[in-house]
Amino acid sequence: MDRSAETPPAPAATPPTDSMNPDLPNSPAPPSDADDPRLYFNRELSLLAFNRRVLAQARDPSTPLLERLRFLTISSLNLDEFFEIRVAGLHEQAELGVATAGPDGLEPRHALTAISESSHQLVGDQYRVLGEELLPELAKEGIHLVFRDSWSEPIRKWIKRYFKREVLPVLTPVGLDPAHPFPMVLNKSLNMIVSLSGRDAFGRSSRMAVVQAPRLLPRLIPLPEEVAGGPTSYVTLSSVIHANVGALFPGMKVEGCYAFRVTRNSDLWVDEEEVDDLMRALQGELRRRNFGQAVRLEVNAACPEDTCRFLLRQFGLTERELYRVRGPVNLHRLAVLIDLVGRPDLKFPPFVPAQPEGAPAGSEIFAALRERDVLLHHPFESFSPVVELLQAAATDPKVLAIKMTLYRTGASSPMTDALLEAARNGKEVTAVIELRARFDEEANIDIANRLQEAGVRVVYGIVGFKAHCKMLLVVRRESGKLRRYVHLGTGNYHSRTARMYTDFGLLTADREIAEDVHNVFHQLTGLGKVGNLQRLVQSPFAMHHQVLEYIADATKAATKGRPASIQAKMNSLLDKQVIAALYEASQAGVQIDLVIRGLCALRPGLPGVSENIRVRSIVGRFLEHTRIARFTIDGEDITLCSSADWMPRNFFHRVEVAFPIMDPKLCKRVIEEGLDVYLRDNMNAWELGPDGEYTPCTPGADTPLSAQQSLLEGLASRSH
Repeated sequence: MDRSAETPPAPAATPPTDSMNPDLPNSPAPPSDADDPRLYFNRELSLLAFNRRVLAQARDPSTPLLERLRFLTISSLNLDEFFEIRVAGLHEQAELGVATAGPDGLEPRHALTAISESSHQLVGDQYRVLGEELLPELAKEGIHLVFRDSWSEPIRKWIKRYFKREVLPVLTPVGLDPAHPFPMVLNKSLNMIVSLSGRDAFGRSSRMAVVQAPRLLPRLIPLPEEVAGGPTSYVTLSSVIHANVGALFPGMKVEGCYAFRVTRNSDLWVDEEEVDDLMRALQGELRRRNFGQAVRLEVNAACPEDTCRFLLRQFGLTERELYRVRGPVNLHRLAVLIDLVGRPDLKFPPFVPAQPEGAPAGSEIFAALRERDVLLHHPFESFSPVVELLQAAATDPKVLAIKMTLYRTGASSPMTDALLEAARNGKEVTAVIELRARFDEEANIDIANRLQEAGVRVVYGIVGFKAHCKMLLVVRRESGKLRRYVHLGTGNYHSRTARMYTDFGLLTADREIAEDVHNVFHQLTGLGKVGNLQRLVQSPFAMHHQVLEYIADATKAATKGRPASIQAKMNSLLDKQVIAALYEASQAGVQIDLVIRGLCALRPGLPGVSENIRVRSIVGRFLEHTRIARFTIDGEDITLCSSADWMPRNFFHRVEVAFPIMDPKLCKRVIEEGLDVYLRDNMNAWELGPDGEYTPCTPGADTPLSAQQSLLEGLASRSH
């Protein structure tokens, strides 16, 4: 009964220092041909690089200890989704013989090889950080994850009783023989492969069995203080099962027991043009999500080679997809420890978001918006004005209609409750619900059903185009005329993520913006040609062209010796045409500063190509989610906030909107709070080099500055 499944891992190799295009020769100055793959980083490897930056937060001693553990579990969760979606998609392409390469020149089969190498290094580093850094630091604080070889006799007795009382009744061991083939294993579930010797009551001598741990069982179990000798000691479910697995096979000898977990393809595929009912089709796909094609196998490090090969055969995987880990096979499950431990001193200090200036509560908000626009900067400022606008609209007798897009809003949401109340009060309520919001499909289907039962007109957008824009429209009768009130945002209508993600929102009664929002809703719910919008820029019709046009205007101005610069902040930059246009602008002398949290295919700092482009990534307490684009061309400044990243899917396969901030004072705030402070950050920023490596910024002789902390102190402090 080996303990190695739980031991801290051996030191792992540090991340590679080569390019994110490992199969291509590096060049300090690649040609400016826009089709040259040396000009682009690989999408998947860029995403893995982001997860290395997240993991780096888990190593930062200036971050509170339990928050460091949170960053570790986030990096693990991100990696799960990466395999479930991105790697799964590449597997499908490779199996179909697709040889088409992305802009970076890597075909699917080559990309999978590079991904495997980088992922193995990342996983090794995750377990090293857990075993060598976090667990010892937690132990110093009296927080213990107790391994089997450290169990005292009282602990062993208590665990044996716990197993018999809480675990054994819900376990179903499956002995593998011709009558009991290898069971279907749920995606990302905890399982044990058990090797046995001897014969059972029926004379069977099966050498293998599988024990699947039901998801209803807690993965981390607190030990009673009188048993553990302290108040904060925990054991993993896998160790509890491992220590008592013999009870499942009476009369047999357990030769070995090893935890394993399989990750499966979780992308949903529905041919929208062929199905009659998108909701019903998605419900059918959701039931199959847990049993998609396997793409990764994790086993504890002690698992013998022959057992690993046996498992790989069962799932149709190769050695490349095998990950041996020294610790729990699902690091994300350790996140429960953060809530179990009542140690606020080991977490980020709590804060109360400030009430945005000019945003009164209740029905007064309509009068306020007639006078001025209101800018919301989350999470530093409260999301409550958006909720209160909708709640006021639901009960105000002057409100006739409400229209809203819902992408991610949460299973239990005050926004949904307000829409339900509005419908019951006789308002004309329309909800455009994007059922295909990844991993939120089930919650969105439930919300759609509840709204429809209350009389809300529910539509699912447009076939082939995700409705990703964030819009709320309220129509109110005032003095015999109809007036529209609008909320536009860069983030979702989700009260919880509004406290965790950075986003901008705009509340306005501007007539032209409101007319544009009205027209976009008509596109989403009806039929007809696309009309010209006055203020908004929309995908899939105009946003890509408009971004390219602004970049081209900056390039022309710089070519003529006139001042021109571009600043932008987003989650991802992948569109090849936009990147090529930015290269051309850089060569013309345009200064380009980009804050890109995650994926970036652009190579900055290449002499003669992109030496005027700087790319940085901010990874801190909050998830950077704001999308802003600022084009300063010969004295004219154009600033837009948006729901869209600069990716092909956002430009061509989603309904998105970019919106201006018309009030000069509020626009100045967007620039200062959304761009300038992030470009000066020297505490949470990473600079991207031409080789694909991210280098952490340090204050040096400058005053230390964290953009997020600065905004917390400057905005949220108003709540005190």
